[in-house]
Amino acid sequence: MALLDAPQLLDRAARIRLLVLDVDGVMTDGRLWYDAAGREFKAFNVRDGYGIRQLMRAGITVAVISGRASESAAGRMRDLGIEHALLGREDKEPAFDELLARTRIAAAETACVGDDAPDIPLLRRAGLAVAVADCHECLAPVAAWRTSRPGGRGAVREVCDLLLAARAIAA
Repeated sequence: MALLDAPQLLDRAARIRLLVLDVDGVMTDGRLWYDAAGREFKAFNVRDGYGIRQLMRAGITVAVISGRASESAAGRMRDLGIEHALLGREDKEPAFDELLARTRIAAAETACVGDDAPDIPLLRRAGLAVAVADCHECLAPVAAWRTSRPGGRGAVREVCDLLLAARAIAA
């Protein structure tokens, strides 16, 4: 898929009712940190969190589908108030179908943000397929838009700002 021009991007973004995010590589920079006891730690960007909260206040549902389950990710989702956190779901497409059924939102009304091959099935089905700036190149054929910021360093906020701006323009 070719990257969308600005008017096409804004048109698609204005129709989004559900934002689906990956965790590792999208909400984080993709690195995994472990302490001496083997406990995992992740670093999340506070500005991304603010953008997520703004989206939810605007009535856009935010969900997470991640191949890895971790207490640090679950804790961050609770902190942000993300009700739909499907963690430890290596096969993401059935999780996506479950999410669509739960929310009663069509795939065409979703924006999905990914960084690597496991995200491709969701990006192919989404109304707006987004890849973070530092994604693996395998996402190039399926991404309609690529953020200028890398995962864990403002990419999610960039997507949130786009969706909010598109809604404001369309109103």
